[in-house]
Amino acid sequence: MRGAILQQGEVMGPMRPRKPAGRHEAVYPSARQIRRACSVELYRTIKRLGRYIPPDKIEEAEKLYFRKVAENLIWIHENRDNRKKLADWWEENVCPAIAALWDVEPKRLGAAFRAAFGG
Repeated sequence: MRGAILQQGEVMGPMRPRKPAGRHEAVYPSARQIRRACSVELYRTIKRLGRYIPPDKIEEAEKLYFRKVAENLIWIHENRDNRKKLADWWEENVCPAIAALWDVEPKRLGAAFRAAFGG
């Protein structure tokens, strides 16, 4: 088959799908990865708050945080390398709801999150 002349429509060798151009393109995280990341970020925030938060309120805050992240996943994924932007987004969209749930000042909660998240 090496020297054979191919007819129109014939293919030499198996066809392989081409890989995407960017080898280091990040894929969207799974729901499990998002849920675990939200849980860890809130755990670190609670440690920096320095006060007791009941487990049921922590669980409710994790669900709320996960829902907010899922709603804005495309924007969050595009800005995954900019922690300051992500921390600003968290303070605007997530912080007020969790502060009300935990009965904490939003400013104090935001500062604790930035210390834990690094933004």
